[in-house]
Amino acid sequence: MLLVMGDSLSAAYGIEQQAGWVSLLQARLDGKAQVVNASISGETSSGAAARLPDLLGQHEPDIVVLELGGNDGLRGLPPSQFEANMAAMVEASRASGAEVLLLGIDIPPNYGRAYRDAFTAVYTRLADEFELPLVPFLLEGVVLEDGLMQADGIHPTAAAQPRILENVWPKLAPLLEENGMKLAGDS
Repeated sequence: MLLVMGDSLSAAYGIEQQAGWVSLLQARLDGKAQVVNASISGETSSGAAARLPDLLGQHEPDIVVLELGGNDGLRGLPPSQFEANMAAMVEASRASGAEVLLLGIDIPPNYGRAYRDAFTAVYTRLADEFELPLVPFLLEGVVLEDGLMQADGIHPTAAAQPRILENVWPKLAPLLEENGMKLAGDS
């Protein structure tokens, strides 16, 4: 069982729920694993950290996918606080017996190079410290492509969702296989 803790990028903001990358993942798994999407548009790392213990107890996931940070960054949260929230979620997930996949994001350039660098470095530090698989930038190949971002410039379109899943899949598939999910024929 997979538990996805994310924000609007995983909650299919502005598009049909079934078109979102998490729904596409469920379809790709074709019944081999259940996916619980606990993502909420507007979610912050502190909000997710507060919700996670109950979700871990309720669902007992094998894998927790953490896709958070966008809203923290847009609010100017100190990177150290973001890192502490994320580390607490990694530790709680591991304590429950789940493996963790980190999905990194970036924030708009108008926040300044120093803040952006400090913010995005959190993902790499967490991945190194906890030896976690990391997708460095969830929206790689999406953000600058025509037709793949909604008018707000922040949220991907339905057309972008398969590409987002392809960004996640290479890091997620080995975790699925380690947890006994046979994915023969998938690449």
